[in-house]
Amino acid sequence: MNNSEHATVDEALHLSGGVSLDEREHILALFSALDSRLRSYPPGSVQLDLTIKERDTQSQHTTLEAWITGQQRLVAISSHTVTEQALIEVRDDLIRQITDAKNRSEPRNNKQLRKSK
Repeated sequence: MNNSEHATVDEALHLSGGVSLDEREHILALFSALDSRLRSYPPGSVQLDLTIKERDTQSQHTTLEAWITGQQRLVAISSHTVTEQALIEVRDDLIRQITDAKNRSEPRNNKQLRKSK
């Protein structure tokens, strides 16, 4: 766990079905790019849940869910059959979704606020 002043992947990530604790350090390294997106959130305000269903089969399904206080749940999904590629795909998609959510919530993107000036 991390004692920083902002949310981190390390403190937020929960591994679910299909993912073992032995993989945690490798996944944290792969997901480190997410840390820059989480810096604006306080510790404890983000929960990440990673699940891999039907692992190592043609129907493998990787899901990375994010619950961020004050926002809708974000879900990134990959059907990639190579686990490493699936993890990168869900990481990148979640980064995009967090960026989009932050951009929508900023005043410069809020039409009502712009009209009131």
